[in-house]
Amino acid sequence: MSRDHPVVIDHTSARLSLIPPEWIDTAKTRLHIAYGHTSHGSQIITGMDGLVAWKGTRYAFGNGGSGGVLDLRDTPFSGASDLGNPDRISWAAATRAYLDGHPEINVVVWSWCGQVSSAAPVDIDTYLDLMAGLEQEYPGVSFVYMTGHLDGTGQSGNLHQRNEQIRAYCATNRKILYDFADIESYDPDGNYFVSRYANDNCDFDSDGNASPDRNWAVEWQTAHPGEWYNCSAAHSQPLNGNLKAYAAWSLWARLAGWSGL
Repeated sequence: MSRDHPVVIDHTSARLSLIPPEWIDTAKTRLHIAYGHTSHGSQIITGMDGLVAWKGTRYAFGNGGSGGVLDLRDTPFSGASDLGNPDRISWAAATRAYLDGHPEINVVVWSWCGQVSSAAPVDIDTYLDLMAGLEQEYPGVSFVYMTGHLDGTGQSGNLHQRNEQIRAYCATNRKILYDFADIESYDPDGNYFVSRYANDNCDFDSDGNASPDRNWAVEWQTAHPGEWYNCSAAHSQPLNGNLKAYAAWSLWARLAGWSGL
């Protein structure tokens, strides 16, 4: 699908109050989403589930979208579990098979688990090439690119460099990017933690020795009672699940036609 500019969903998008409610409702009428993931990617689903309990049925979703909820099909693919499992290419064939059998799908999202940490530049090129091929084959489908979760290796680590590779490609080629890593790189007040060796659990280094010794999400939750909801975000803290859910709804609204801020 051709567009004039990239759609980047990052930490600035993780603000539920900024999404016009009418675009939440429009997303539920327009989108049919297939999402493939394993445990880290489940943070989005867990966060979205918790959001329904916290804010109400406007944010409800389910397989098929019956009853007016968002049609979000959780792990519907056969033959691959995520972008790196069982290998770095099977997800593309699994996508084709599912789309060929479900022509109503107009959004496809796949997440990584930990495979970006060990990826070489050529591995990311393979991912980007496979995504581009799918986009050409299925022009009516919006394919959402994704970065890998934080791993505590900081700005000089391979994880950050490979995420930067994905970001640069998406910016240059006007792709849709759900920047998983960026969302968990900042607390809601805009404080940045990758330079402080933050990891997927939101641990970070506070004293400059490159060893995480505090947790930004737990600290923010403690300081802001009533401003977050509990959810069991895999490998992480509830606040991270909250932010992933807010960003996901920003993504759905953008794909439904909202121009963003």
